[in-house]
Amino acid sequence: QVQLVESGGGWVQPGGSLRLSCAASGFIFSVHSMAWYRQAPGKQRDLVATITDGGRVNYVDSVKGRFTISRDNAKNTVYLQMNSLKPEDTAVYFCNRPLGTTWGQGTQVTVSS
Repeated sequence: QVQLVESGGGWVQPGGSLRLSCAASGFIFSVHSMAWYRQAPGKQRDLVATITDGGRVNYVDSVKGRFTISRDNAKNTVYLQMNSLKPEDTAVYFCNRPLGTTWGQGTQVTVSS
């Protein structure tokens, strides 16, 4: 079955960086687009970034120029490099295929001084 395991979150001061990883299994990773989402306390889960099977990327406006999504098909892993972090980036971060229905536990990112 589909499994998604996110890691790499933590606490960081504003302006800091984190690199999130998501290990996927249970489907043919290389032929699927992948995405990162985030859910802040009391809010809905929102799309952050996507990467197609061919490597085309897209970002929501609030993270453009600060976040970079990438993938390693040999490792069935998708990454999210997050730089210049802001307090409003605080959330639980999840990865998934677009329209995927099975979610992992996510990884908490906290940005505060």
